[in-house]
Amino acid sequence: MACPQCDTLHYAARLPEGSRAYCKRCGVVIATERATAFAQVLSLAITAFILMVAAISFPFLELDVAGHHNSISVLQAVTVFNDGIALLLAIAVAGFIVFLPLLRLASIIYALGPLVRGKPARRSAKEAFALAEFLQPWSMAEIFIVGVAVALIKVAGLAHVSTGPAFWAFCALVLITVLKDQLICRYSVWQALD
Repeated sequence: MACPQCDTLHYAARLPEGSRAYCKRCGVVIATERATAFAQVLSLAITAFILMVAAISFPFLELDVAGHHNSISVLQAVTVFNDGIALLLAIAVAGFIVFLPLLRLASIIYALGPLVRGKPARRSAKEAFALAEFLQPWSMAEIFIVGVAVALIKVAGLAHVSTGPAFWAFCALVLITVLKDQLICRYSVWQALD
């Protein structure tokens, strides 16, 4: 098995429960063995999926400027850019912030669902997990929330800005996604899918 950080090759071995295998070159964890890991990852993926649906549905920000009040959700913000070159921006935002993260979470849920229940993997579970792994660098909900935080600091001096429930759902989504990605042992998943 190859280290995901430095690509050093190691011999794959069965690990005892609760133990970790570290890369001999860079020290990064390359495999872990926990009986409840699949259930934890699946529950976090389902939670993240629900939070993503909430984050794109509810109001994200509310602005008060010179007596004018405006509230907008993520989907409304995407549909505002609907003509000319801005349409490409709307497609990119919708893809990277909404659809790719949802597709990645759905792929993880599809691949791990039967394994958690002790059943054999679905026929296309390997392809679904490979898709989830491929989409990981392209799912940019985390980058979006950092960009929004920077923009909020800049806009706060010009208008009264208040965050809606979708903003907090996105914040929780980022934390849960980071935790899920830390818990998942790709080597164990591929072994179980084989």
